[in-house]
Amino acid sequence: MIMASRFIVVLIFISLFHCLSCTSTKKIAYFENAQDSAFRAVLGTIEAPIQKNDILNITISSLSPTADVEYNRSDNDVKGYLVNGDGNIQLPKLGNVAAAGLTKKQLTESITNIILEKKELLNPIVEIRQLNFEVTVLGEVTTPTVINVPSEQISLIKALGLAGDLTIYGKRDNILLIREEDGKRITRHLDINSADFLGSPYYYLKPNDVVYVEPNKAKIATTDRTQQIIPVVLSGISILVLVLDRVIK
Repeated sequence: MIMASRFIVVLIFISLFHCLSCTSTKKIAYFENAQDSAFRAVLGTIEAPIQKNDILNITISSLSPTADVEYNRSDNDVKGYLVNGDGNIQLPKLGNVAAAGLTKKQLTESITNIILEKKELLNPIVEIRQLNFEVTVLGEVTTPTVINVPSEQISLIKALGLAGDLTIYGKRDNILLIREEDGKRITRHLDINSADFLGSPYYYLKPNDVVYVEPNKAKIATTDRTQQIIPVVLSGISILVLVLDRVIK
């Protein structure tokens, strides 16, 4: 009798687990109806403007290595130049240089022109890299994470891949992109099921972008149903165990 009661309880738990874990395994395809074609990388060649609080690594060199030293930071422990609240960076010998709102190419040209005006370096070469290029991926992905992008270019698809891809509950047709531009916070809802996304201006992410994958109706319904069923089932199991215990006694 004891073995029978235990068997019934185990059977109930197995049934409960099966009910709660049943989800659709329908394959979800990205870029539905995409044909063989060539898409122009809209943001692949367009640099994002430099923003306040960005950290830039700037190296200045020329045909006169001894003269270059004065234009470069000597404290190796400090990496990069912070774009301050006024949108400027403080460079050795050059002082304050406006940076916010410019692309890296524009800032490179600006610094080069300032150096040429001083007539101290011959054919100066200015190299700039952004050190704090990060994007954040949250919501219905396998591993929500903050991604550092040393290459300074990343697509939304790659970011989702680095976060472990969407779960089966993620809404692929309504992914929220949060971006800050010109002191404003903008939002865009993107459909990566659509082939049109391959040519979207939001295909590539910008520094500090936040990607949020919303849960679909199946996830919400499953969560609500689980919250309703579990208390009822647990109560039923408790009553059944008490009844079986009394019968055994």
